[in-house]
Amino acid sequence: MSPRTRARLAGLFQVLEGLTSVIGQQYVLTRLVVSGDAAATARNIEAQEALFRLGFATSIAAVAFHLAWVYLFYQIFKPVNRTLAGLSLVVIVVGCGVQAVAAVLYGAPLAVLQGAHSLSGLTGDQAKGLALALLNLNYQAFDVYLTFFGFWCILAGYLIARSTFMPRILGVLLMVDGVGWSLYLWPPLANFLFPAIAVTSALAELPLMVWLLVFGVNPERWAAQASSDRVALA
Repeated sequence: MSPRTRARLAGLFQVLEGLTSVIGQQYVLTRLVVSGDAAATARNIEAQEALFRLGFATSIAAVAFHLAWVYLFYQIFKPVNRTLAGLSLVVIVVGCGVQAVAAVLYGAPLAVLQGAHSLSGLTGDQAKGLALALLNLNYQAFDVYLTFFGFWCILAGYLIARSTFMPRILGVLLMVDGVGWSLYLWPPLANFLFPAIAVTSALAELPLMVWLLVFGVNPERWAAQASSDRVALA
């Protein structure tokens, strides 16, 4: 597979990961979860079970798309700096693991609500409260994932900026974007600054996505940098 094809596939998986994450964590949950009201949330989930299952399925799919995206990215940017490329891969694989945990927590409330009669010692109201608590844990786990994603963006942006086969401005924008997402180490601050984080994300991630899909990488420059990397290893 040529580096340009890998880059375009990475862009495609980036699109798919973004769409599935937004559908699962934003579109669906904002329509079903009533903050602080376990009973209303439970009613919404049970009344719109198909929508809830769609959100759960897309959250799981997002993990798979993300792993494919970052592995292809690692293959593309390994010639720039093998150590940093490997570190970025480790960081985001851990982040994807947290993302997967969040997805499991996402799906658990439906199992709790449908199996409330088999949960010994729990009343109906308690089961509804547990379902809402699990959804809140999903939010918290997703915040942790965003922190890892922010660290990955910083490393990935540096690799892009140091490469000779992609525009350096894309790397600089991605590093700034990563600083924003890494603020989810302290979610209250990140939530307060979320409008700015969202704008920064759009300015960094959308151009990167378009560039990867349309242009990929400059194959001649990629080959030259890969050749230099092989000489350095030798």
